[in-house]
Amino acid sequence: MPPVCPRRDCGVDYRWSEVVGNVMAFTRVDLLSTAQRSLAAAGAHDRDGWIGLFTADGTIEDPVGSRPHRGAAAIGKFYDTFIGPRTISFRPDGDIVVDTTVIRDVELIIAMTPTLTLRVPTFIRYDLRGDERDDETELKVCALSAYWELPAMVAQFARSGLGAVPSGITLGRTMLTEQGLSGCVGFLRGFRRVGSGAKGRFTDLLEAACEGDELGLRRRAGDASITHGDRAPMTTSELLKILSGGSWAKAVQSGPSVAARVERAGRRWVLIGETGPDRSSFSRLRLFGETVS
Repeated sequence: MPPVCPRRDCGVDYRWSEVVGNVMAFTRVDLLSTAQRSLAAAGAHDRDGWIGLFTADGTIEDPVGSRPHRGAAAIGKFYDTFIGPRTISFRPDGDIVVDTTVIRDVELIIAMTPTLTLRVPTFIRYDLRGDERDDETELKVCALSAYWELPAMVAQFARSGLGAVPSGITLGRTMLTEQGLSGCVGFLRGFRRVGSGAKGRFTDLLEAACEGDELGLRRRAGDASITHGDRAPMTTSELLKILSGGSWAKAVQSGPSVAARVERAGRRWVLIGETGPDRSSFSRLRLFGETVS
């Protein structure tokens, strides 16, 4: 039976027993190293090296909320559309490892032209698994999920005035050539639920948690499922214990999700909230970072 992606929601059947047997031989350093090679390969324009980081059934959702790209061919087209034609560097703000997931807190610096550079606050989630080939097991990315604000990037384009027009036209042509009309429409799904008020509700929730306001946190969390990582259930009291007294920053809404960084006493977490179908409440809250005993 082939290995599976450790995420429940990446489109592949989840079997924890297989995951344990397939990834536990890898250390935290191995997980970090694999994730960190992704942006390094993109910055170096190493197309084969970047695509080779993914499993054969790997997926990219960039930004979260857009239509995912699945498999080597689709991932190659993603590279040719968004990475290959431009220069990408980044400013790292910290990395978090929970189970087989790495969350990278970065600012992407994307040089569209010599005169137009975009700065994009981003959280990148890498889900990793061991991939068996030629009797060897290599750690690979089975899902990449990038949380960044598509409307904010468009606004940066708009503020650049007429100088951004040629770059915008070139990007549009490249998207049509590599992704087709359906791919362009899938990318624009990244605007989903923007303006739903989710970001404001999420920052209110963060304020309550950091202030130690358990009643306020319970009211804002509602019936949301709360977990550490993807699997370990948490109560609102446990979440409050970890975040109370902290400070939050960098709230990013990406499609139906909002992510933010929280720091307290030299420790760092990333909290990700997902809105429900009615957009008025959160269906899920996931905390990534070191738990507090």
